Amino acid sequence: MSALRDALLRGRKRPRARGSGSTALRRGDGFEFSELRAYAPGDDPRRIDWAATARTGDLQTRVLHEDVCLVLAAIVDESQSMSLGRTAPLAEDAAAALRAWFDAADVEDRCMRIAGDTLIAPAMRGLRSAAACLLSPLPRFSLRESLDLARAVLPRGCALLAISDFFDLDDPDDAILSELGARLDCTALLARDPWIDGLPLRGFVTLVDAETQEEQRFYLGRRERERFMRAACAREASLLARFEAAGWRCGVMAEGSGAHALFAAFGLQ
Repeated sequence: MSALRDALLRGRKRPRARGSGSTALRRGDGFEFSELRAYAPGDDPRRIDWAATARTGDLQTRVLHEDVCLVLAAIVDESQSMSLGRTAPLAEDAAAALRAWFDAADVEDRCMRIAGDTLIAPAMRGLRSAAACLLSPLPRFSLRESLDLARAVLPRGCALLAISDFFDLDDPDDAILSELGARLDCTALLARDPWIDGLPLRGFVTLVDAETQEEQRFYLGRRERERFMRAACAREASLLARFEAAGWRCGVMAEGSGAHALFAAFGLQ
């Protein structure tokens, strides 16, 4: 079992319900004993092995084969702003994080991907399902449409990963974030502004909007560069606070971090 999948299993907020749209019971695993390991916060106290604890002097937990499958879903921003970066596009880091997310799929797990008003939900399971999600062509990206579709179609308890710079996230979207955070196990990876530590430009410059391609001419002096840095840091802190208030797990995907940013969001190094 991958460390990421183990973290998702232990981070479940509630038991899964069977029925339409929910995950199915795994065949043959039941509550079969798997191994002993050190107790970790969040483990079920009823699974502490007191005999092993007495032998080792440290709390030991019985690990059982899980009896439910995971549903791994993902929303990945593919708008033009994700093509920016100092040395490589942020989209490359997003792709690496997405591969790590779907690599956590076990043999009977389901994988889904949402882009705008399109849901990719392969009928196969496990890594074949993950591969189909990674390879399927995607339509125009819209963050609002993606969140709306996730709210409408994803089953309760699903693990949802959203990777974006979230420039299109408006205040009214907080209600959707809260609803998703209450019903799903949600993780947000915020793509950090590549120039948050300082703009390399000085003097009169022409800047191009990555989304609209609109050009504007500005003067960038020391005061303007400092204002930009403060605004970029404040925006990042505000976004993280909004996701945390909505019940999401949060991480920051700096340029070059890729999958490491995903693991760090789960406390995995």
